[in-house]
Amino acid sequence: MRSLLLASIPALLLCACTSEPGSDGELDTDTSGDTTEADTDESGDGDGDGDGDGDAAEPVPANLPTPTGACPTFETGYIPFAPGSIDQRTVRLWVGDNPQPGGLLVIYWHAYTSAPDEAALTFSVPVIEAITAAGGIVAAPYSADDVGEFPWFVVNGSSRDDDMLLADEIVACAIEQVGVDPRRIHTTGMSAGGLQTVAYSMARSHYIASAASFSGGAFSQLPFEDASNKFAAMIIHGGDSDIFGGTVNFKTLSTAWFNQLSGNGNFAFMCDHGLGHTIPQGYGSSVANFFFAHPFGTEPSPYAEGLPAEFPTDCGS
Repeated sequence: MRSLLLASIPALLLCACTSEPGSDGELDTDTSGDTTEADTDESGDGDGDGDGDGDAAEPVPANLPTPTGACPTFETGYIPFAPGSIDQRTVRLWVGDNPQPGGLLVIYWHAYTSAPDEAALTFSVPVIEAITAAGGIVAAPYSADDVGEFPWFVVNGSSRDDDMLLADEIVACAIEQVGVDPRRIHTTGMSAGGLQTVAYSMARSHYIASAASFSGGAFSQLPFEDASNKFAAMIIHGGDSDIFGGTVNFKTLSTAWFNQLSGNGNFAFMCDHGLGHTIPQGYGSSVANFFFAHPFGTEPSPYAEGLPAEFPTDCGS
């Protein structure tokens, strides 16, 4: 397993602050069981490539993780996971009443001084209900007891890969127990969780389908585990005032990650909500629709010619 180290991270408070919404996308929050509007084949040909043959093979990640411990029952609540090589960790799960195979999995990493239930604030409860009604799962880990000051090992400058191994176990068990679509493994998080989102995306780029960072980035350029998987990224920051600790500029960190992804040929775009170091309320449905529209190996992006009109106006490719 590859270990990642974010070196020379200053001691700062990566907090979960909130703000009021701007404009937003139109996720279908009807929880009757329909998928979101983005989870459709807009070309109408059965494979999404527009050529009418309906027979294009869908790329699937190779070398997917397999369970290393006993998998828990997937249900809404605070669920213990016990990977074989690390201590047991609790994960906050949101799962539909009747989970069906083929849904997506979203792994959410929370901010410093926060907790896994932050995911419901970032997405909103109706959006999470729409995801689970479509067969999806949202999984938000608790940090390890011995992680250090900040909630994720990489944010503490540690080479321990416990958080990556926990994510592997969540992925493996979700596929085994629920039948989550292995092409639909996505990740997001805020602040310290945004830094962890970036680190996890790069460390597991062989299976990540798409990622969305809120005030994230990286303090140094991280290597792609598999640069050939050009996963898509939605990179959200708070503009020139997205600064914490007086020195750490998340606009700068986000821009650096955008440039690295673009240089590798990944589709990426940035959103500047201009509200500083806060969780911008109202972006959750756009992030969810972005995930639905970008399963593993989606090239070119359906957003390559322009973002959906209902996305926040501060987003642009």
